[in-house]
Amino acid sequence: MHTRRLRTGHALTELGLGMAQFGNLYRETTDAEAAGALDAAWESGLRYFDTAPHYGLGLSERRAGGLLAERPREEYVLSTKVGRLLVDNPAGAGALDDQGFAVPASVRREWDFSRDGVLRSIEESLTRSGLDRIDIVYLHDPDDWQDQATDEALPALAELRDQGVIGAIGAGMNQSAMLAHFIRNTDVDVVMLAGRYTLLDDEASADLLPVAVERGVGVVIAGVYNSGLLATDRPADDGKFNYETAPAALVQRARAIADVCADHGVTLPQAAIAYPLLHPAVVSVVVGARSMEQVRGNVARYRAAVPAELWDDLRAAGLLPIKTSPTFSHQPQETP
Repeated sequence: MHTRRLRTGHALTELGLGMAQFGNLYRETTDAEAAGALDAAWESGLRYFDTAPHYGLGLSERRAGGLLAERPREEYVLSTKVGRLLVDNPAGAGALDDQGFAVPASVRREWDFSRDGVLRSIEESLTRSGLDRIDIVYLHDPDDWQDQATDEALPALAELRDQGVIGAIGAGMNQSAMLAHFIRNTDVDVVMLAGRYTLLDDEASADLLPVAVERGVGVVIAGVYNSGLLATDRPADDGKFNYETAPAALVQRARAIADVCADHGVTLPQAAIAYPLLHPAVVSVVVGARSMEQVRGNVARYRAAVPAELWDDLRAAGLLPIKTSPTFSHQPQETP
């Protein structure tokens, strides 16, 4: 599997494994399912894994660390996040988490982008995972804390990076404008953007991607299926977009894209994974999975041949932005 390097030297496989489902997102993921998913990812050549304390109130980090413990540490890149501390929650006895994860609410999340909060979060993530280091640390959704993130959290991460405690630093969000702000005003190495650079949403091309190229900052793209609308060959009437039922006009647009894809022997999900990787700022596309079968399906989509003519025909049909969509071909930096 091809890899692309950050300016810190970390090599990220073009397809990464998002581990929210390892934290029981929406429903239980069994230990066997998680182990099977990790095994399938490793056997397929994936070497970039992304987790967070938020995912299952620490369960995803524990599973990630346990499953990766027997793998050669120098062969993979692991990212986690800071900004949500996990604190004891006596009021949650007997209850389940109320933020989408099927786990006991014995702890709760507490927003904290202070210097002390960042240091504590990293220490606790290392303890939960049992690993000796974290390769990439992102601020997790600092939408309402831009000033504190800029003035406290990112400088604290930069100090840890400079001390060799962590490898690379950045932020992960569902919007591009603040990520562009961080690139312009702080010393981040990589950012993760969810849902804002896809076949249906080109927001990042106006602000984030140009400045990322200019400053040499890598961009990891998540949410390429836009919550599900691009995840099937033929989008359903009630397909989801940004976690809600998609407007009818957007469903029709997704179907029109699918029709052009079909003319080229490509499925909509295959194109959804391939499209972000055309851009030189993008270093990886992270897709979540909870089972061996899902991982293998995502890998097959990534490996599918997508002809350059597809993008030309989508532009000609008015289904991709003419000026902002990349016209160059994907040139991987290296092949392990």
